[in-house]
Amino acid sequence: MTHTHQHSCSCHGACHAPALPQNYTLKHLLYDNRPLLVAAVLFVLSFLLNAYKPLQFILSLAAWLLAGKEVLLHSIKNIAKGSFLDENFLMTLATLGAFALGQYPEAAAVMIFFQAGETFQEYAAGNSCRSIKALLALRPPFARLQQGSSWHKTEPEQVQPGAVIAVYPGEKIPLDGTVIKGEAFADTSALTGESLPRPLGPGSQALAGFVCKDGELIIRVEKTYKNSASAKILELVESSSSKKAQTEKFISRFARWYTPVVVAAAVLTALVPPLVLADASFKEWIYRALVFLVISCPCALVLSVPLGFFGGIGGAAKNGILIKGGTYLERLANIYTLAFDKTGTLTQGVFEVRRVAPAPGITSQEVLLAAVQAEARSNHPIAKAIAAAGPQTSINEGARLTEHAGEGVEFRAGDTLILAGNEHLLKRFDVTGIEAGNGTCVYIAQNGRYLGRIELGDTPKPGAQKALQELKKCVKQTVILSGDTPEAVQKTAQELAISQAYGGLLPEGKVHQLEALMAAAPKGAVTAFAGDGINDAPVLARADLALAMGALGSDAAVETADVVLMTDELNKIVLAVQIARKTLTVVKQNIVFALTVKVGILALGACGLANMWAAVFADVGVCILAVLNALRPLYFKPKSH
Repeated sequence: MTHTHQHSCSCHGACHAPALPQNYTLKHLLYDNRPLLVAAVLFVLSFLLNAYKPLQFILSLAAWLLAGKEVLLHSIKNIAKGSFLDENFLMTLATLGAFALGQYPEAAAVMIFFQAGETFQEYAAGNSCRSIKALLALRPPFARLQQGSSWHKTEPEQVQPGAVIAVYPGEKIPLDGTVIKGEAFADTSALTGESLPRPLGPGSQALAGFVCKDGELIIRVEKTYKNSASAKILELVESSSSKKAQTEKFISRFARWYTPVVVAAAVLTALVPPLVLADASFKEWIYRALVFLVISCPCALVLSVPLGFFGGIGGAAKNGILIKGGTYLERLANIYTLAFDKTGTLTQGVFEVRRVAPAPGITSQEVLLAAVQAEARSNHPIAKAIAAAGPQTSINEGARLTEHAGEGVEFRAGDTLILAGNEHLLKRFDVTGIEAGNGTCVYIAQNGRYLGRIELGDTPKPGAQKALQELKKCVKQTVILSGDTPEAVQKTAQELAISQAYGGLLPEGKVHQLEALMAAAPKGAVTAFAGDGINDAPVLARADLALAMGALGSDAAVETADVVLMTDELNKIVLAVQIARKTLTVVKQNIVFALTVKVGILALGACGLANMWAAVFADVGVCILAVLNALRPLYFKPKSH
């Protein structure tokens, strides 16, 4: 629906809320709608003065003009443009007809109640928009920048990477960076939906939008404001309207042909019975046609459906789940197959070196030293585990590191070439003598000579088993697609009771396996993939629905995924599916409710059993109830198990 107020909020997914202050109350709403209140008083007086028709007409006309001036202006403008078949035209036509028939108070009442409903809907829609704005009010008011020996407040947009900023207790962290001094607990709820404060100290990653609860932090800035986590999330939420769900698209198409059909039906209702039936009067059937016009306004459907999707997106955002539009929310509710990456998604991604198996003539220290040199610049969990177990070594700034997706790394420094990765990588460089191991292994070669392998272990995340049990109630099948060894993948699958698991897959192998799962699924079924959003970019791009796990601060994940889970907890996927299904249920309830009530009262109106008051309820009353129902997903509470 298009509101009659020019400053109103369409709420078709993105948050373009009315320009109302955060502390906007019902008192403010009444004050801003004084003409409507005066119109209501005039209407009551006209209703009481039924015996004085001329005075009743004057009072009703004044009330009608006060309440309906914006509707009338929109109707005139739309008629001038040639696109007048909307709810403004329906209201204008119906009320003018009521005046023509001498139903003065009813004409004023229709316009007053219509505008009252519009105002309420605007307030409700604005409330939901402001809830999201408050949730994602991540933009900090300033950054405290170090300049020489003093600190100066400046706009966050003016601060460049490498600068040093200070954040005091109670302040928002304005930019992404690394803590270089100080310790504090940070409230991360605006980004993650988690209420538990996160400890920050030297070396910790601090993201824009975190709130420093206690202590003072000195942070070295790593990104400009426009590339910060909070700015990307705000951009994501603002742009979510561009991806409408199929249900929303249907309602938009429905509204385009619905109004012309209604107007044609009303004209037939007014003209045909008096011409065909001997005892039918034009006055009676014109009145019924006007009632028909008021009843048939599609406001409840056209507003509440997109508002329902927006409520679902907002409810998910409150829980640290960012859904990029109604299309993806609808897919989330209809997942048939859910495939997972293993490391960091199902497992903790915190590896530890369990065994070093050197080749003959090589020591374990030599294997670890070569591995640490090759992996020194990587942030991969396996690289960190090797660095923790190996000897300390300085990073060679002149070295060249090449990452081979799904295989490992190639390290070159002068005449030295070190390979650290899986068997595929070493064989591609014609390394021989490789001794295969069990589980997760990193094979090391230097200058074409096989040095040995490092065996690592990883364990499922706490709560993963319970989350997967819940997920199996929501989706038909769960699958693991991993680049880890088949043995390690099967071990994890057994621990988590996942029947299908495929290991040893390169990125293109994951895509091919996902396509096989999609081909085996029923037509129209949704196949989703959950990964980290960086290493799994090809398979995420191919899936019907891409979920990025633990994407807090990950630019690639926020940009490429359809659903961004700001923490790496598997129960967030369960919650996302629950919110999506709740939203679709609410949307369907609104459609069925609105159509049932309207069809019922239309039938009564055609039989002469519904007057203009019933028509007002069928339009405004149904619309208000549908809007209230549409806001329920915004306040979704997770089910406790």
